[in-house]
Amino acid sequence: MTRRLFVPRDAGARAVGADRVAAALEAEARRLGQAVEIVRTGSRGLFWLEPMIEVETPAGRIAFGPVTPRDVPELMAADFSAGHRLHLGRPEGLPFLKRQTRITFARCGIVDPLSLADYRSHGGWRGLERAKSLGAAKTIEEVTGSGLRGRGGAGFPTGVKWKTVADTVADRKYIVCNADEGDSGTYADRMIMEGDPFLLIEGMAIAGFAVGATRGYVYIRSEYPDAVRTMERAIALAEADGLLGPDAKFDIEVRVGAGAYVCGEETSLLDSLEGRRGQVRAKPPLPAHKGLFGKPTVVNNAISLATAPAILADGADAYAALGFGRSRGTMPIQLAGNVRYAGLFEAPFGLSLGELVEEIGGGTRSGRPIRAVQAGGPLGAYFPRRLFDTPYDYEAYAELDGLIGHGGLVVFDDTVDMAHQARFALEFCALESCGKCTPCRLGSVRGMETMDRIIRGERRDANLALIEDLCQTLKFGSLCALGGFTPYPVMSAIKHFPEDFDRPRLAAAAAD
Repeated sequence: MTRRLFVPRDAGARAVGADRVAAALEAEARRLGQAVEIVRTGSRGLFWLEPMIEVETPAGRIAFGPVTPRDVPELMAADFSAGHRLHLGRPEGLPFLKRQTRITFARCGIVDPLSLADYRSHGGWRGLERAKSLGAAKTIEEVTGSGLRGRGGAGFPTGVKWKTVADTVADRKYIVCNADEGDSGTYADRMIMEGDPFLLIEGMAIAGFAVGATRGYVYIRSEYPDAVRTMERAIALAEADGLLGPDAKFDIEVRVGAGAYVCGEETSLLDSLEGRRGQVRAKPPLPAHKGLFGKPTVVNNAISLATAPAILADGADAYAALGFGRSRGTMPIQLAGNVRYAGLFEAPFGLSLGELVEEIGGGTRSGRPIRAVQAGGPLGAYFPRRLFDTPYDYEAYAELDGLIGHGGLVVFDDTVDMAHQARFALEFCALESCGKCTPCRLGSVRGMETMDRIIRGERRDANLALIEDLCQTLKFGSLCALGGFTPYPVMSAIKHFPEDFDRPRLAAAAAD
């Protein structure tokens, strides 16, 4: 009997040895004369257990991890028994997975990412089939009714964007998938492209059908070579099967960006796709009216598009029934930084920040108290412990001058210096600015210089006032979110951790 083993080929798992574990399993099976089939899946997102392998049994799949090549002979000699020290039991029974509501990531880590048969047998293409049975207008109504908002950071209603493009008259329209995932501590786009690429293809095909677009582009940063290869292969397989191409009246092409953070902004991304330097365009016109090559264009984040198939397959009401306030459905929250259980946690909106980082994340990996959590990437606000009751919700975070962003939560323990973190935000803006608008291009540099003076203890109060004035200019004078959001980490650090901006004086007072 051939034994089926499942080993992730997600880049995160490969980085800690998944390829070597797969090779060791094959070699040991040959040595023992055992027949094995090794299926390379995506990751389930429990990164502290990677490489986490699974073995198929009559009772379902059983997980072991983290596994090293040296563990393989012992595991196989023990016949993957429940008594083995790396035995984890059924993956679905692990607390980190058990608490989740997996919709977008339901297949990730389970299926072979490049098997069309596997995708279909796990419910793939049901969303596209239902969309075509409903018609374009009702497909957009379903997406609008679901309450889905852009998962890339802006939180704009996806259905409204699709309807705007659908209502705009043009001889050609486009779907652009923004997979330029540049936020620190985020990896949801990469995981879905490496673990369930047909889901993204189906979502783009649904969007194309709904708005009347016949061509789509997936824009992926060059730092994601595994995702690029997987998407290109998945597109080729879908074309060979007639799911993309002339018969399907929709095709998709992968484009690789050089990795500039500003190209995550939709108009910079469009410039880059057109073969030009990625610079922000002034709006209006909106890309929905005049986007790629001057044509109406849907620009959605990868997770937004990957959510559409489930909404169409199961209906808008089922998706909208989940969530909190105006934040409907689920969000793939990515726990990172100094956290014990780093990984992807998909859940309906509404969990408190404290539940996410202390209960689910298990606190810090260092074992020291959590001091701050940055939500929403390098331009997101820092939240102190006293705000840990805040529900995970677009409006609740906005009230605190924060962002949900792309769903990243980066945890810091009590050794963090928040003045240096504030300086890092300004430095990041200075390095990544496309240079088109003055507040972002020059303001970030002057801000960095001013923050250096504060850290040295020079005219603290006057320089803090200057920073605040500068942040107001960045927030309201920048052309895009890169400059406009830089004040969030800077001002939240100053507001919630004022003692870190007065260290020289406090140190002198303590010495006296």
